[in-house]
Amino acid sequence: MADLRRAAAQWLDSLRRGGVTHLPKRAARVASAVETLTQSTVESEESVKAERRASSSPNVALARPVAESAPARVAESGTEDRSAALAALAAEVAQCRRCDELVRNRTQTVFGVGNPFAELVFVGEAPGADEDLRGEPFVGAAGQLLNKIIAACGLKREEVYIMNILRCRPPNNRTPLPDEAERCRPFLLGQLSIIRPKFICCLGACAAQNLLQTPETIGRLRGRFFEFQGAQVICTYHPAYLLRNPSAKRQTWEDMQMLLRAMGREIPK
Repeated sequence: MADLRRAAAQWLDSLRRGGVTHLPKRAARVASAVETLTQSTVESEESVKAERRASSSPNVALARPVAESAPARVAESGTEDRSAALAALAAEVAQCRRCDELVRNRTQTVFGVGNPFAELVFVGEAPGADEDLRGEPFVGAAGQLLNKIIAACGLKREEVYIMNILRCRPPNNRTPLPDEAERCRPFLLGQLSIIRPKFICCLGACAAQNLLQTPETIGRLRGRFFEFQGAQVICTYHPAYLLRNPSAKRQTWEDMQMLLRAMGREIPK
């Protein structure tokens, strides 16, 4: 119950910041629809994975969209209120006990924050210490740099959506393990299927490799677009990496300009 209360408080606060003032009464219906959507998305992705394994082409994993029909299922379920759908999924995440070590280590789950109707979604790696305490992604030093990157693009944090591959902090901020990312993937797919972004920006190798299901390095993934659930995906360096390697900021800005051009937005001088 404590986890549920924290999740509810976190989401109400994020919804208020995003301009949402009312939620529908049909919470049970929304929760049921989200559960159906998440399961359908995972089943669709498993089907795509099977097709990939049967193919001899090494590039299929990056060339094909995953769970392409998932956004349509949201509309069919009648849950056009994405804020309520995300809140229902966040409550489910708060009760998750799939990873024993992560459950023991976390203060709370860190679901995501931002505009439920965002055109652009940023996907990072996992919560850190600050995020674990606040219950919101990218609020520490790396988060402050991400805010500057978003502002440099002429955008506001409130108009994009920010989330991670994992919704729990790994011990000592270690890299997420493959099985942890796999267990958390249904929540990742569920969030993206509800928001239906046109663009996704993967921050760092962990986010890019897990979202696109590829072993390619971030150096080879950046500088081009991929397709995922009907969205265009661009990969760039994680803000935490930029704090350690300031020289890579130039390449990150090149990636952001590429993204802005694809979005049809003016590139700030």
